[in-house]
Amino acid sequence: MQFEPTIVPDVIRIRPEVHGDSRGFAFETWHERKFAAAGLEVRFVQDNHSRSVRHTLRGLHYQKPHSQGKLVRVASGSVFDVAVDLRRSSVSFGRSVGLVLSAQNREMLWVPPGFAHGFLVLSDSADFLYLCTDFYAPAHERAIRWDDPDLAIQWPLPPDIRPLLSPRDASAGTFRDAECFP
Repeated sequence: MQFEPTIVPDVIRIRPEVHGDSRGFAFETWHERKFAAAGLEVRFVQDNHSRSVRHTLRGLHYQKPHSQGKLVRVASGSVFDVAVDLRRSSVSFGRSVGLVLSAQNREMLWVPPGFAHGFLVLSDSADFLYLCTDFYAPAHERAIRWDDPDLAIQWPLPPDIRPLLSPRDASAGTFRDAECFP
């Protein structure tokens, strides 16, 4: 596995070693010792799978307290995946990183606790998988508007298309009003 810091250094792009032949392929999506050797000593407690259709935008979500670190990947289709640093003490506070994760590139992204996370489906549909370091806690859910002007995330949406949003995401608050981490 290759572990590469992104423009927000604590968010790590992971490129697994894929073994393939005429029958198909296989690769490790999680290996505790390899992650620890890369400085990512994490414990996962929950494994999630979502399927969404083209132009669905989920996010930007986080929990406070009970912040979740997430190891995310796509099993089918492709998404534009985004992580936003909500840690006030961080030099990258308020900065975001966005990259394409797909079944084809097989890349993964480590999103540490203290970040908001979201994704936009680029393909007809996408199966999105994520391991979490803390349990889902509905009472502690928080969301920031996907199109918040202070974040200025460049979502790859066609100019005439509005994303498909849940009611919660459609009414999410702003980054300026977000409950951030120390």
